[in-house]
Amino acid sequence: MKAPICFALLAVLSLCGCGSSSDSAGSGSTNTSSSGGSVLTAPVDYLRAAGNAQKTAVKTVETAALNQAIQRFNVEKGRNPKDLNELVQQKFIPELPTPPAGSKLVYDADSGTVSIVKQ
Repeated sequence: MKAPICFALLAVLSLCGCGSSSDSAGSGSTNTSSSGGSVLTAPVDYLRAAGNAQKTAVKTVETAALNQAIQRFNVEKGRNPKDLNELVQQKFIPELPTPPAGSKLVYDADSGTVSIVKQ
């Protein structure tokens, strides 16, 4: 009868000890690395994250539309355009999109892909 109680007590103590050390280490490192961890800076952190997400979404949409136009050009002409202006001249897109501030469009004619990179 003593053996099952000892094993149960030992199991409870080991689980409690493991849970508390991993929880405190995990939550402390997560909060400090992702933000200031202060209630006062939470709105600023949220707005910064929302702004960054919007910039990423805009970049993705612009490059996706250009890559689609390049693919249509390739299907019709049998080759990739020499530069992005050729897409406008051939009426595949109305105009080149303006990249976000501090970045530029980079076109690789060999692979036929467009990316946005920081300047």
